[in-house]
Amino acid sequence: MDPQNNQQQMENGDKKSAGFFERFSSKVAQATGSQWAFFIALAAIIVWGITGPFFGYSDTWQLVINTGTTIITFLMVFIIQKSQNKDSKSVQLKLNELIAANKLASNRLIVVENLTEEELDTLHNYYTRLAEETKKRMAMKESHSVEEAIENADEKLKAQ
Repeated sequence: MDPQNNQQQMENGDKKSAGFFERFSSKVAQATGSQWAFFIALAAIIVWGITGPFFGYSDTWQLVINTGTTIITFLMVFIIQKSQNKDSKSVQLKLNELIAANKLASNRLIVVENLTEEELDTLHNYYTRLAEETKKRMAMKESHSVEEAIENADEKLKAQ
C-alpha cells in the first residue's frame, strides 16, 4: 500500500469518521481550557455573589450555585477523561513508533501498557538499576552534543 496515499486517506477520512462524542468532547475540552471559559465562570460566580442580598442569601440561592457546579463538574469528568484517554493513546503510539524504529530498543516494551502492575514494577526496578549503573560510568552533567544529534539524524536518513 502506498504510504502517501494512506496518509491522505487518514487526513481526509479521520475527521469525518470521528464519532459525535469524540468531536464534541474535543471541542468542549478546547473551549473549557480557554481563558474565556475561565472569565465566563468567574463572571457567573460574581453575578451569583452579587445577587445574594436580593435573594436574602436563601437556601434556594445557594442551591442554584451548588447544583450548577455539581452538574458541570460531573459532566466535565467524562469530557476530561475522554480527552486524556485520546492523548494517552497518541503518546503511547508515538513511543511505540520510536521503540519499533530503534534497532537497540526492546520490542517487548511496545505494549508495556498492557502489563500487570507486578510486571511493571519488575521493569521499573530493571531500569532503575540500569540508570544507577549509567550514573557510575558517566557524569550526569554531560549531554549529547548537537553534532552527535545531527550525526544520528543523518544516519537515520541514510538508512531509509
